[in-house]
Amino acid sequence: MIVGQQKKFDEIWEMVKGFRKVMVLGCNTCIAVCHAGGDKEADALASMLKIKAANEKVSMDVSHGAIQRQCENEFFTPVLEDLAKYDLVLSIACGVGVNFLSARIGKTPVYPGVNTQFFGGVPKPGFFEELCGGCGSCVLNLTGGICPIARCSKSLMNGPCGGTNKGKCEVSQDIDCAWFLIVERMKQLGTLEKLFEVQPPRDWSGSFHGGPRRVVVEHLRDIEEKQ
Repeated sequence: MIVGQQKKFDEIWEMVKGFRKVMVLGCNTCIAVCHAGGDKEADALASMLKIKAANEKVSMDVSHGAIQRQCENEFFTPVLEDLAKYDLVLSIACGVGVNFLSARIGKTPVYPGVNTQFFGGVPKPGFFEELCGGCGSCVLNLTGGICPIARCSKSLMNGPCGGTNKGKCEVSQDIDCAWFLIVERMKQLGTLEKLFEVQPPRDWSGSFHGGPRRVVVEHLRDIEEKQ
């Protein structure tokens, strides 16, 4: 899931205080799970903006709402015309939602109310852990299902650095050394010998270095073209 944190309220206020009709728009999928941008958070943030506007004697009409996902056209279709009537849409979806809505809403600006952090898992309630770097060339079959790109502080692909100490990273004793975890996991799986196999140079063309990435699902595209 995509994990994010709501921006500090003072920062949000500085962004929106010059607008008179503001929509706080939540997203009820990933960002709602981490309690940063769902319908409840949109409601609470809209209330805070109303109180702040009243205290500052600023004329501001603040509404709130949420859709299931801000990254798919079908969920925007029923609300897009109404959203375009606002002076500003403050999106508390992830950065994908902000980009996606901005391209479709016309002249109404869309501002981010959330700082998008990473792709992560939820090992326990209220705790989110980065697990995937979205690098476009997955090697988890070679590393025991543990991502060295996201979970090693240096994103090393050839084993631990000299700073590893008793299974911990030199950055902090609170951070597990990813390569220690990889070795221990592959011992458990009985596949440690895979780490001794020489691998070809890593293909980074699917990562961030070749511009914005796209994935095309061929059979879905063929269906759309036939319609």
